[in-house]
Order: sequence, then C-alpha cells, then structure tokens
Amino acid sequence: MTKRIAAVTGAAGGMGRAIVARLVQDGMAVAGLDIDAEGLEGMAATHGGAFLACPTDLMQADAIAAAFERIDGELGGLDALVNNAGTCFMSEFPEIPEDEFEKQMKINFSAAFHCCQAAVPRMLKRDGVKKIVNISSNGAYNFDVFDPPHYRASKAAMDTLTKDLARRYAREKIAVNSIAPAMTETPLFDVVSEEVLEKAIAQMPHGRPMRPEEVAAWVGFLISPAGDISSGNVIILNQGRDVR
Repeated sequence: MTKRIAAVTGAAGGMGRAIVARLVQDGMAVAGLDIDAEGLEGMAATHGGAFLACPTDLMQADAIAAAFERIDGELGGLDALVNNAGTCFMSEFPEIPEDEFEKQMKINFSAAFHCCQAAVPRMLKRDGVKKIVNISSNGAYNFDVFDPPHYRASKAAMDTLTKDLARRYAREKIAVNSIAPAMTETPLFDVVSEEVLEKAIAQMPHGRPMRPEEVAAWVGFLISPAGDISSGNVIILNQGRDVR
C-alpha cells in the first residue's frame, strides 16, 4: 500500500514536532517545513526515511511554492496539509508597530493561505479524502483571554479560510478543519510574562496547560479515515473552560 503524504509547517517547533511524530506513527510520509534547518535535520535523523526536511522561509510565497515542488519531486504528491506555523507578538493596542502587524499576519495567516494554494491543486490529483488541518487558537473567539488583537485577527482569518475551502472543495473530497487550542505548553510560553502565564494556567479546568501531543492526537484523528466526514469545523480544545 502506498504511503499517504503529509506536509506540516512549523515542523521544528514544539507543536510541530508532536504533530510530525503522530503522523509518522500513523504510517504517513511527512515533509516538514520550517525556517529552522538544523532542527529539521535532527528530526530527519529521528524519523529516518519517513521524514523529509524542507527548510523554508514561510514568510515568502515563492519559497513555499518551491517547497511544494520539492515534495512533489521527492515524495510524489500530497494527501494532507497541517498549517501549524505561528507565533504571537505581544505589543499592546494601539501601540502595535506596522512591521509587527505585517509579520504577525504573514506568519499566522499568509503562510497558511499560500500553503493551501500550493496544496489544493496537488490534492485534486489524489484519490480518497484529502485533509487540511489549520492550527488556530481560542484567541480567535474568546475575548476573556489575554491575546492581542493582531494575533486574534490572524487566527480568525485562518478560520474563515477553513470554512471557505471546506465549502469550495467539498465535492472534490478535500476536508478542511481548524483546531483551536487553548493554553498549550510550547515555546510560545516564552512570549508572555510569568504573571500572565500563571493567570492563564489557573483558568484551565485541569490545572495545567494542554500538551502538544494531546493536540497532535486530534490532528491525527482528523487526518485518519475517522475524520473523513468532518469538514468546515473549528474544533475547540480547552478542557471545557469556556462552556457557558
């Protein structure tokens, strides 16, 4: 049986590593896109032939296009895309510098948009149900949490892209979903103060942040056959924190 092929952006980060590990465990060949070439090479040593390191500046649309051409050439196609790359800049409104705003939108939204542009034509050539999973955030809808407005906007844009592509390509069997995690233990913890971090963790019902592998398990579920009939959804993972 031919291996299914996935691409994961932000693959060398905390969440990305967990997602790659899950998909490799599930029997997929995985291409990892990240600007951290050294981190990707370390992952290639860990996962062997199941992982293709694709050092990519996700801020550049032409670099994204070149990465997907390489995936075509070396792996032979694409069945799944996980738009995981993202960060959170913490300047307060209205003192958000223009370059920070543009960078926030490019990393969190534009990269995902251009990856979808590259992925969809390739998915249309594949059999079965293809998958796009966008890693969004509770910050896109929950205004009780601390997230700044440019971060919220970038993730809300991603969720709208999810719904548009899900509707647009439903009959072509491309299933598109967003996963919106709350506080999850990744290197992004470093962008907030200890006081803000403690307050955020205290609001989590389990008394701890979620772990990357817990979110990765949901990615694996959506990409598995069990996720074939789910499309156009924003799946909220927050331990029940925001139930009203």
